[in-house]
Amino acid sequence: MKHKIILGCLAAATCEILFGLSFIFTKSITAQVSGLALISWRFVTAFFFVNLYLLTRRQKVVINGRNLKPLIRIAILNPIIYFICETIGIRMTTASESGAFLACIPVVALIMSSLILKEWPSRWQVVGVATTLIGIIIAVFAAGGSTNFSLVGYFILGLAVVSYALYCVDVEKASQFTSFEITYFMLASGCLTFGVFALSHGFLAGKKSF
Repeated sequence: MKHKIILGCLAAATCEILFGLSFIFTKSITAQVSGLALISWRFVTAFFFVNLYLLTRRQKVVINGRNLKPLIRIAILNPIIYFICETIGIRMTTASESGAFLACIPVVALIMSSLILKEWPSRWQVVGVATTLIGIIIAVFAAGGSTNFSLVGYFILGLAVVSYALYCVDVEKASQFTSFEITYFMLASGCLTFGVFALSHGFLAGKKSF
């Protein structure tokens, strides 16, 4: 049991590190390439490697004949709504502002979980989330970040935060699916949706974004 807890904590920490790095890279590259092209490449690459993993492990993801409504709802919230709002919001705001907004995700997710799932957090969970939030905000603004007061950008980042929090709740509710099945469906949805969006945007702009 302890071994699984340690592995889970390490996996969660690695996930958050990669999330932070992706945020930094997104902020630096969206000024040079189309946001839709960037997102599509992320999901095309991820979907390729997850299928490569399935081939090497000779595993299958079987979802035929099952109720896909929970998976569809999850995919709409994240990656579709979340990544669109995150990318646009990051482009319209400064790194300090977007970083502070996205740092609120654990807090909003905790509130949503309490209201919808009736899963009340422990005192230490509240302290941990609050400490993380305060630390991130202090680190972001201590770096000398500026603001541009883009109300539209704030609103879009707010949508990103809410969509991710609701996604966390829906994942907990979709207990009939394994975590790998949920991840695979999310990657497939992101690859298809953002691939079509990026190609359409490229052709409408008179050139291929890819």
